[in-house]
Amino acid sequence: MEKITKVRFEALAGFCRRPETSLYSEEVQWFQARNEDVLIVVIKDLIDQEFSAMLLARDLKLRYRWINMTAFFEVPEEALTATGPVLESALLNLDNQREQGDEKGKPVDFFNPVVTLEKLHPHFSLLNSSEGYSPAKELIIPMMRWYEDVDGNFIEQFQSNGFDARMWELYLFAMLVETGYSVDKDSAIPDFNAKGLFGELCIEATTVNPTRDRSGLIVPPPEANNDNDMLEIIRQYFPIKFAGPLTAKLNKRYWERENVKGRPLALAIQDFHAPMSMTHSRTSLPIYLYGYIHDWEHAQDGTLIIKPRKIDSHQWGAKSIESGFFRFEGAENISAIFGNTSATISKFNRMGMVAGFGSKRVRMIRKGWIPDTNPNASVPKSFTSEVHSPGYRESWIEGLDIYHNPHALHPLPVEMFPNAAHHFLEDDGQLRSILPDWHPISSETYIYIDQGD
Repeated sequence: MEKITKVRFEALAGFCRRPETSLYSEEVQWFQARNEDVLIVVIKDLIDQEFSAMLLARDLKLRYRWINMTAFFEVPEEALTATGPVLESALLNLDNQREQGDEKGKPVDFFNPVVTLEKLHPHFSLLNSSEGYSPAKELIIPMMRWYEDVDGNFIEQFQSNGFDARMWELYLFAMLVETGYSVDKDSAIPDFNAKGLFGELCIEATTVNPTRDRSGLIVPPPEANNDNDMLEIIRQYFPIKFAGPLTAKLNKRYWERENVKGRPLALAIQDFHAPMSMTHSRTSLPIYLYGYIHDWEHAQDGTLIIKPRKIDSHQWGAKSIESGFFRFEGAENISAIFGNTSATISKFNRMGMVAGFGSKRVRMIRKGWIPDTNPNASVPKSFTSEVHSPGYRESWIEGLDIYHNPHALHPLPVEMFPNAAHHFLEDDGQLRSILPDWHPISSETYIYIDQGD
């Protein structure tokens, strides 16, 4: 047996956990045997304070599942000693033990192209063949074993024009599992019906996509020549881009479905309409959702003064839309909006590296911005991290922003996502935020290959 990190164990087998297990057991150590044919997790019974070792192996669909366990002992070392004969027996008869009886269909190679070369998304091709993105690819493979393709077209879209949307869904799936939720795989609408210790919720995912002209060609986003131009783009153009997919989802009236009634319902949106667009449009999302612009200035003593200004619309060229999504008819059924500017292919790559996946020659530098905790600061602080350094840590929920609807019929409790950033509109128009200790608001990841000596 060889000891492995909790991060790697979770990347390989965390998807088989049930939320309720944390009520009566705690994982304390993790191991692998025979090139990860078998994973071993030592658990502590929280009631009897005793230890046991559980063995997991890949089922017929290559998902790690429970196959056996030891008896319970007073100390973890005794549980590990007892693992030896149980593991030896499992390895001798692994082909029979790994069958669970509920597997449907055969394992699928998500990276074997099923569309023609000209239809492959450039980011999929990069993910599939680039050494620099090998950590992300090796991370995604075991994750996809658990992500049920209820629509029947996941692989095709993942490899072609739906790559960004499918990656966003994969991120949400990983984040939910990490946070302690199980996802109902029997329902395709909305995208996620999740259940955890703090309750149930439903999430429908959507994306902001490029604007195209009548011939299908992508229309480039406007360019900013100065700070005033950028301010107008943030306050007018980007909100219009968010409006399309959000109002389209609002019109679907998911709250009328039996599996959604009475539960918090969130829409999760990610901006893919242009390269790096999400680094600028993050500020625009709450402007559109709440219908407020927040001007600011510093008083003579340095105190930051924020002046909320309610707005009714956004105008860009000939196009005009209504502002204040949470004020729309029917929007009271939307509990919150989720967004994460970090939830891109780069996050999968960083998380893959943290879990020990991919080429050992890959190196990553992450540069970005975090909120300045100084109450009078008007700009964020910069940070730089070496992702390949032993001390680097990151979670799936890191960077997640949750904008709460002040008019929600079924408010989303903060406790359901304790490590996210939560934002609320106060009665006076001020935006109040509850932030975790570390909350990157935007970042870029630079990849290079170590050529050695």
